[in-house]
Amino acid sequence: MAKLGCTVQSPQQLSDAVELAHKMNRNKNQTPDPTEKLLPSEGQRKDLAYAHRPRPPESSRRRRAEPRPAPVAFLPAALRGAGTLLPRMLGPRGWGRGGTAARSVPSLSALSQVLRLEQNRRTGVLFPLQKLARFVAPGVDTAPFRLFQPGLAALQRAEGLFRSDRGHTIDYVSSAVRMDHAPPPDLPEVCFIGRSNVGKSSLIRALFSLSPEVEVRVSKTPGHTKKMNFFRVGKYFTLVDMPGYGYRAPKDFVEMVEAYLQERNTLKRTFLLVDGVVGLQKTDHIGIEMLEEFGIPYVMVLTKIDRASRGVLLKNVLEIQDYVKEKAHGCFPQLFLVSSLEFSGVHLLRCFVAHITGNLPTVEAS
Repeated sequence: MAKLGCTVQSPQQLSDAVELAHKMNRNKNQTPDPTEKLLPSEGQRKDLAYAHRPRPPESSRRRRAEPRPAPVAFLPAALRGAGTLLPRMLGPRGWGRGGTAARSVPSLSALSQVLRLEQNRRTGVLFPLQKLARFVAPGVDTAPFRLFQPGLAALQRAEGLFRSDRGHTIDYVSSAVRMDHAPPPDLPEVCFIGRSNVGKSSLIRALFSLSPEVEVRVSKTPGHTKKMNFFRVGKYFTLVDMPGYGYRAPKDFVEMVEAYLQERNTLKRTFLLVDGVVGLQKTDHIGIEMLEEFGIPYVMVLTKIDRASRGVLLKNVLEIQDYVKEKAHGCFPQLFLVSSLEFSGVHLLRCFVAHITGNLPTVEAS
C-alpha cells in the first residue's frame, strides 16, 4: 500500500486503489493519441456537418428573400382611357391548358407588363415605327408611320384573342403540301410568308407566346418549314405558317403557295416578312411581284429590328416605303416593325391581325 502513496481506511477505498493500479499498468507502455482531444463528439459532428453544408450563391439567396412585386392596380396616365379597366390578364401565366406545366411566358409578351415600363421604352415596344419617326429628316412624309394606331382597349381585346383558356382554345390543326390536304376554310385566314431565315416561325411563336402550350417549331437551320402549317385561334380566325422561299425552299414551293393564294377564298391578308437588317432582297421582290400579280392584299413586316442599328433600320424603312408608294398597289402603306426577342411591335401586330379578320370592329374609332 505504500507504493500507492495512500492510507487505506476502508474496503471500498482499497478496491478503488487496486482498480486504479491496474489501469495504470495497462496504459504504461501505450503512447497517447495527440488528436484524441480534437475529435468532436457525436453532437458536435452534427453541428459541424450543418455549418459546412453547401450553400447557394449570394444572388440566389437575395432572390429568395426579395418579395414578389405587387400586382398593378392602375394604368399609366399616358395610356389610361376613359372607362378602360385592366382585365384579368394581369401578369403572364406560365401554365398550359388544364393546369399542366408548359413553356414559360416571356415577361413583355403580356400587355400588362409593357404598361409598367417608363414612357419612352413603352412607346418603343408598342409603337416602334412611331418612335423611329422622331429621327426622320425634316420634309420626309411620316403619315404612313401612324395609319394604324389603336387605343388601349383594342390592344387588350386583341391580346385576349391570342390567349387561350377553357372557353377559347388555340390549336395547331394540321400541315399540308397540297390544297386537298388543307383544313376546310371555315374561318377568316391570314398567312405569313417570307424568305428562308427571315424569322417567320419565331414571330409566330411570339404572337402565340401567351398560350405556351401551342407548339410552333423554330429551327436555326434556314428553310426548316416545308409545309403549310395551320393554327386555329378559337372560333375567330386561322393563322397559316407558309414555307420560306429562296434558300432551301421546298421543290414544290411555287405550286403549293400559288395554289393557296389563288384558291383560298377566306384569306384576308398576307404578311410578307422582310429582314430588317438587310432590307429588301431580290427574292423579296419575287414574292412582292407574285402577290401583286394575283391581286392579293398584303402587309410588309420588318423582322429582327433588335439586331439593326437605328440608322440601318431607318434607311431600310424609308427605302421600302418609297418602293411601296411607287410600285406596289395591294400593299398596306404602313410597315410593321417587330422583334421576336424583345416583343417590340408584337402587340400592335396582334391587334392588326384581329382587326383585318373582323374581330375588332371599333378599332378605327379608337
